[in-house]
Amino acid sequence: MNELVVATKNKGKLADFQTLFTDRYIVKSLYDYPEVPEIIEDGDTFHENAAKKAETLAAYLQKPVIADDSGLLIDALGGKPGVYSARYAGEPKNDQANIDKVLSELDGVPTQKRTARFFCVIALAEPGKETIFAEGACEGRITEKPTGSNGFGYDPIFFVPSHGQTMAELSAGTKNQLSHRARALTALKETIEGVWPK
Repeated sequence: MNELVVATKNKGKLADFQTLFTDRYIVKSLYDYPEVPEIIEDGDTFHENAAKKAETLAAYLQKPVIADDSGLLIDALGGKPGVYSARYAGEPKNDQANIDKVLSELDGVPTQKRTARFFCVIALAEPGKETIFAEGACEGRITEKPTGSNGFGYDPIFFVPSHGQTMAELSAGTKNQLSHRARALTALKETIEGVWPK
């Protein structure tokens, strides 16, 4: 079987990829390659960041690499925090500080105008081949206060209308079915079916 490297040290994210690809590939992560250089995500778009990670590591390892970049897009804030989602409140990365900043900036914005979406771009790079991209999104809106203790990041303030709960209130199984990353992964698998050998 071919080897596929997922450019992450996030065990939850790695598990998502393994679930979809273990029937076709030996899935490894950055834990298996501690010597690889750190990739600075300085692109202006999710596509640029995902491509930079995947292409740089594919060239370094001479193996196919999957990388993703994702974030929260809030319509009332003009698409912010966007590519800066993880460190929206500054360094070091702090989920609660990010949530506090978003809620402060949306103070006074009515419910119907608090629409938002989680967005994910996955890049699949292989030496000598054109990079393949897939996207996924999950629509919702920003609540006025955090609710729920599951998940991470902005999950406690991201309300999913179709389920009547925030991401942080949903079970892991339900979240994995409707998340932006799950949808991007499904799109990627459909894209590469028949293109990549088993």
